[in-house]
Amino acid sequence: MSEEILINVTPRETRVAAVASGVVQELLVERSSGRGLVGNIYMGRVARVLPGMQSAFIDVGLERAAFLHVADIWENKEQAKPIEKILAEGQPILVQVVKDPIGSKGARLSTQVSLAGRLLVYLPHDPHIGISQRIEDEGGRAQQRDRLKELLPADEKGGFILRTLAEAASEEELRSDLGYLRNLWSTLRDRSQGAKAPQILYQDLSLAQRVLRDMVGAETSRVLVDSRENHQKLTAFAQGYMPQLVGRIEHYSGERPLFELYNVEDEIERALSRRVDLKSG
Repeated sequence: MSEEILINVTPRETRVAAVASGVVQELLVERSSGRGLVGNIYMGRVARVLPGMQSAFIDVGLERAAFLHVADIWENKEQAKPIEKILAEGQPILVQVVKDPIGSKGARLSTQVSLAGRLLVYLPHDPHIGISQRIEDEGGRAQQRDRLKELLPADEKGGFILRTLAEAASEEELRSDLGYLRNLWSTLRDRSQGAKAPQILYQDLSLAQRVLRDMVGAETSRVLVDSRENHQKLTAFAQGYMPQLVGRIEHYSGERPLFELYNVEDEIERALSRRVDLKSG
């Protein structure tokens, strides 16, 4: 069944609808003010080391300094050094947000970078091959681990976690995700060279980018975007990481609003109505 993905962008929010045979299959919304920081990667600067708490405050350019505990410093996993032997005030450090700020507390950080793809999670600093806990059968887990190892070069320094979706994926799809993640890490690593702290190096993907990564498959005939600016951004993103999708990303410039043209607005109104008419009456 052929599917179209519609992306409606306004200053306040981004809405995505997956439509097949004229019927809305899925609807996603992301508000511009509601994007969290989890997944973002920064070149931070050590603002203060607290030996008594075995932690440090890291300036990553946010309103409040972020928090890094010694247990979240990946380089220290085997050596188990105290934090004052690892970090010094003013030292630049590459960190990733693992927990959003809440109340008076700043964001929580880790130095173990992880990058999520559609089928895999890439761990550039950890040579670990893991399988999603949702794949419960031990025989199946071993089979998937061997399958992934066969795709990796012998000199691979990083590790991967195979996500649940990958269980049914083809070898070509896995190779594509591997390539996407390696390209992403290569770009990020290049940005980090000589970056002045504090500076953001990578912002976790927007809803539109995640949809392109996770939802666009062989059955997707096209992706329609009603914002020229966002069409250009999505096309550039696809060219860099998923070039096979570029030809399916189109800019919608019609006079009628995109969601109105496909009756998505009517579907939303019916879903939010206090009265729902059933087919059986």
